[in-house]
Amino acid sequence: MGKPTGFLEYDRSDNTVCAPSERINNFDEFKQQLNEEERRRQGARCMNCGVPFCQSAIRFNGRLIGCPLHNLIPEWNDEVYNGNYSHALDRLLKTNNFPEFTGRVCPALCERACINGKYDSPVTVHENELFIIEKAFEEGLVKARIPAIRSGKRVAVVGSGPAGLACADQLNHRGHSITVYEKSDRAGGLLMYGIPNMKLEKSVIERRIKLMEQEGVKFVCNTAVAQTPADDANVSETAVISAAELMNKYDAVVLCCGAEVPRKLEAWEELKTKQKDISGVYYAMDYLKAETKHLLDGIPEISAKGLNVVVVGAGDTANDCIATAVRQKAASVTQLIRRSEGGKRKLTWPDYDESEGLGYGQEEAISVYGKDIRVFETGVKSIVTDDKSKLKEIQTVGLKRKDGAYTEIAGSEQLIPADLLIVASGFSGCDEAVINAFAGEKSEDEVFFEKLSSEHKTKVQGLFIAGDMRIGASLVVRAIAEGRDCASQVDEYLVGYRVMERL
Repeated sequence: MGKPTGFLEYDRSDNTVCAPSERINNFDEFKQQLNEEERRRQGARCMNCGVPFCQSAIRFNGRLIGCPLHNLIPEWNDEVYNGNYSHALDRLLKTNNFPEFTGRVCPALCERACINGKYDSPVTVHENELFIIEKAFEEGLVKARIPAIRSGKRVAVVGSGPAGLACADQLNHRGHSITVYEKSDRAGGLLMYGIPNMKLEKSVIERRIKLMEQEGVKFVCNTAVAQTPADDANVSETAVISAAELMNKYDAVVLCCGAEVPRKLEAWEELKTKQKDISGVYYAMDYLKAETKHLLDGIPEISAKGLNVVVVGAGDTANDCIATAVRQKAASVTQLIRRSEGGKRKLTWPDYDESEGLGYGQEEAISVYGKDIRVFETGVKSIVTDDKSKLKEIQTVGLKRKDGAYTEIAGSEQLIPADLLIVASGFSGCDEAVINAFAGEKSEDEVFFEKLSSEHKTKVQGLFIAGDMRIGASLVVRAIAEGRDCASQVDEYLVGYRVMERL
């Protein structure tokens, strides 16, 4: 503990954030680092607790508290305060493969568990983490670590999101030869095409991919596994490799395909059975990916310019869609949220309210349109199109929650103008076509893998599964933890004994 009285002497100071009126003019990251002197003071606020809940990853009142990666937070906070940045980097990379990702997009479960937060403000753990890794890149401390010896074992990782990258990185440093297959044109998965540039600049991802390639990981993009172009319009120009070929070619295969199947909007699905070629309605990932492709390659975007936009959903993805629409100069944005607004609750540490506060996109929309864009306890009852099947209006309906389910309120229907509807209602799971291709013939009651099990191995010899594909849609930090944990099991399977730690 570098400064025992630091938490008493220094107040919390966060990274500066560009004003909404300024940041909506581009898709650049809008948070700026504190100077080095102030960052060291923030490191000094860490109390080096006897029981550091920040790295515990325990469940409290049904919510996860503390870091799923069990980051050695007090240790590297101490090194930040003392200016020992190389030591801080060593401790950080001990548990986290990609702090430049989590330092930007993690909701900081560690800070919710910080004991400083019981009586004062928690330590700026999230931003200290980002400072360490960016300082390390700036000073050339991050270098390619090429394994001196190769095991002769070959592993295929399907999917290059955070789980796939973490698994590949861990196994590569154990000396196994790793090939990562990605159906998109760029590696990164959700990081590349699911998170907008203003939250995570794509150059940050490309920097890490380049480093992993230098260390020996091979990336094969534009290659879908066990899919045909007819199965998915997004892979119409994508090569296909079969599950059988992968299983024959590699000693182990790890599926990290994510949980990208969107939760369906019933009103839209019902309308599609009656009308074809409906324009103006998109699922969130299609909308966000199109914007990123526009920024990177100049491909035409799904533009909200001058349109009345309606976003359905209340999570981070909905917020990202709102922020994107604002930057595209939408005429208006309305957000439909099923849950009630909720009042201020008096919470006892370490409990927290997940719905409390405005997201960055909501803040930006309020600054542009002069009002809160959120409409609570409301859903979409039907979609109205014109005679050319173009979106015209949305009929909303009031919702009431009872016994864990939402029911419609009779007589509450309203029509609102809408030129663009973006559905960001979450994800229902992974692409079953991939699972079925690897599972082969199975009876109806046979379970291919157990989502709630701690095991990543499946019933197919040499086949493993990790990330959102296994646990359902979750956080980037949990996906990295999944990838690391899976790598330990794969390595044990390959060499016959356990060396790598389980989480």
